[in-house]
Amino acid sequence: MMDINRNQYFLAGLVLLLLGIQFRVVDSYTFTPEFTQIMAKQTGHPLAAVNAATPALLQPAKPAITKTIRPPEWIGWALLCVGATLIFHSMAMKKPD
Repeated sequence: MMDINRNQYFLAGLVLLLLGIQFRVVDSYTFTPEFTQIMAKQTGHPLAAVNAATPALLQPAKPAITKTIRPPEWIGWALLCVGATLIFHSMAMKKPD
């Protein structure tokens, strides 16, 4: 079994820190119509059946259906805190041999 060393803690902390910054800077994420349809098919949402039943000629006449996600504010703060904690923890560990 392999132990997690200092570099791996640092990398995980850095990724979580940058992800937290991303969640704090961006207010909402809007999916493309294609990705929205793929997600609807995966989750069994009725939107997938409606989009599949519509003929291809009528698609441009209708506005494209997109999904917008607004993550709560606390997710960004939580990722920032966990990322910073992992980075500080990696600094306190001994260097790998």
